[in-house]
Amino acid sequence: MIEPNDVTSLGQTIELAIAPVFLLVAAGGFLNVLAGRLHRIVDRARSRGQILIEATGHQHQSIQQELRAIDRRIGLVNAAIGLVVLAAVLICLVVILMFAAKMTDVILFDVISGLFALAMISIAAGFTLFLIETRIASRWIHVSSDLLEHRVMMDEMGD
Repeated sequence: MIEPNDVTSLGQTIELAIAPVFLLVAAGGFLNVLAGRLHRIVDRARSRGQILIEATGHQHQSIQQELRAIDRRIGLVNAAIGLVVLAAVLICLVVILMFAAKMTDVILFDVISGLFALAMISIAAGFTLFLIETRIASRWIHVSSDLLEHRVMMDEMGD
């Protein structure tokens, strides 16, 4: 038979485990963002690769440089995904060990806090790589000066 104090204590352990579970949800959302970003980067690489085959001169060099940046972006996003997945695994271990420590009365404070700190470092590193990737991407966003200077003539509009 389970004593009331055991149930209360288990309830408190569950309450403590909820915060890391919310962190897992956030990591899942971030993974979704990273996967979507990776998909768009790969699509961009494919489309630019097709254009590169027919390009010549300055256009060829420009696309080639962009493809090098895209390749770097793919590596950064993949690394960020790996770090966030690692953080999620570490958070799962934190929750598991919290329950194991409660059930066995083994003191795992140092292990649990160390795993949690590693999870936070891993997520922070993932966010840092994401920031670097977005900075690289923003360097390649160009609005043609022709478009910026384009003006619609009143005669062309039919007025």
